[in-house]
Amino acid sequence: MFDKLRNAFSSAVKSFGEKELKEKDIDEVLFELEVALLESDVAIEVIDMLKGDLKKQLVGVTVEKDKIADIVKQNLRQSISSMFDSAGKIDVLFNIQKKKKTGEPYIISFMGINGTGKTTTIAKFANLLRENKFSAVIAAADTYRAGAIEQISEHAKRLNIKIIAQNYGSDPAAVARDAVLYAKSHKLDCVLIDTAGRMQTSKNLMDQISKINKVVNPDLKLFVGDALAGNDTVSQAREFYNYTKFDGAILTKSDADARGGAAISIVKVTSSPILYLGVGQEYKDLKPFDKDLFLEMLFGSQEITPDMIAYHKEKPQEKIEQKETREEKVVADKSAEKISETKQVKPSIVAEAKVVQKEVQPEPKQIPEQQGDPFAGIATNDIEKYSDLFDVTPPENDNEARKLADKIRKWISDGRPKPKETTKELEEKEEMTVSEDERPKKKHSLFGWGKK
Repeated sequence: MFDKLRNAFSSAVKSFGEKELKEKDIDEVLFELEVALLESDVAIEVIDMLKGDLKKQLVGVTVEKDKIADIVKQNLRQSISSMFDSAGKIDVLFNIQKKKKTGEPYIISFMGINGTGKTTTIAKFANLLRENKFSAVIAAADTYRAGAIEQISEHAKRLNIKIIAQNYGSDPAAVARDAVLYAKSHKLDCVLIDTAGRMQTSKNLMDQISKINKVVNPDLKLFVGDALAGNDTVSQAREFYNYTKFDGAILTKSDADARGGAAISIVKVTSSPILYLGVGQEYKDLKPFDKDLFLEMLFGSQEITPDMIAYHKEKPQEKIEQKETREEKVVADKSAEKISETKQVKPSIVAEAKVVQKEVQPEPKQIPEQQGDPFAGIATNDIEKYSDLFDVTPPENDNEARKLADKIRKWISDGRPKPKETTKELEEKEEMTVSEDERPKKKHSLFGWGKK
């Protein structure tokens, strides 16, 4: 799929990569790109946009020569991506579900000329609705083309979906209206209207489509175009949009499209998104259009980073500020690692410790072991035991935390005495030292960290 368009962009990228970034050379490569894109069914509006964006980005920019090709690819990719983004997105299934809650059917009108695969696309869409547990009715509003009613009726029969039809020559708007009334009375979720194929140059027939849309007031108007028709499909889309202001497009036969320009062109000339692609003959072969996948098929995986471009006017101060920001992040990460060293600490207490560190700025003079975590180097068991023995409340700021840490360290160096112990009792305790593993675990700790 889209081989020709992919090769056009690839050739342009390589041409830039073999030249210096001079305006004359840029113009030559842009001309070669223009010819290649025209051959790939890309509309002139799209070509002018891509050329303008490229020239704006490349002239007056300093780029390392071995990265020129990557910069060109990135700019082309970004320009097309922005164009798709500006057209917006429509989540059809979500909108159907949303309107279903109101008790009203969601009405979709399909339009396009004969031979584009419109009727088959409606059948594929009906199957998509069925797979997503939505009920539907089809309006056979193509009352002019011989065999049209039989064709859509056969699809409806295979899918076990109700169809509303009248005789050939009947008013298409009346058929569409009957289908809407049927959906309302039977509490169906969606109405799919198959309109007659019109040549975009026939004003009278185009006016009939406008009449259908006025009578039933569809929630979504979709243009169905043949991807293989290239620039002709783009011309059809432009004319249909002028008459109907459709909301989105479906491109059929995309699996056989080697050029790929129609998708880009339709989005540009109508400002409407591509919603689905027909990629085969089966009912299941209707896939949502994926912008990222489309760009990947044209340009490959995106591995370009913005720092490849260095502008002449870049200020040295900006680089210094960025470096400082990175250093601050490293310091913050290290602080977080210190807090998490004690495995028994609960998440809520870690958050409390971070708040304390944020509210109170560290004093300029600190001993190394007090930097970051005031209790660094003190065993959790000692903190818990000290808090139980002396009934200590949690510190409210860094200063209190450091003072408390100093007291605990001194208490440890004194042999971990109990409150009001005499010198004689201390001497006796030294002779009867109990190992840490034999001591009973406490229920509470300094910060409420102890296990219950």
